[in-house]
Amino acid sequence: MAEDETTSDDDETTSDHDETTSDGDGGSKEREASPSLSAKEMTQAAMEALGDLTGQEPESATGLQWDGESWLVTIDVLELARVPDTTDLLGTYVVQLDDDGNLRGYKRTRRFQRSQAEEG
Repeated sequence: MAEDETTSDDDETTSDHDETTSDGDGGSKEREASPSLSAKEMTQAAMEALGDLTGQEPESATGLQWDGESWLVTIDVLELARVPDTTDLLGTYVVQLDDDGNLRGYKRTRRFQRSQAEEG
């Protein structure tokens, strides 16, 4: 799947997220996301979709955020089991979902050993 693949009907419809509201001072602000799924359901949908596409079992969701256009769920996946398990290879994926939990795209952003400390 291409990283920048989008659905063709995205250009034809208008999202609630593009609407603006008055802030009372004559300005406007972008409307907050209002998904039809809970955070838990959104995360579960992302983990299921990623598992189906990669054939690998997601281990944990480490992030969920709205980027102004879609939901981004960050998920760690066991890619290569090794002995000892501290040398397992894991991948961090960002899964992009619409408000209904439908997959819009995904990409691997990091690959690391389980025992590797995260920088930053």
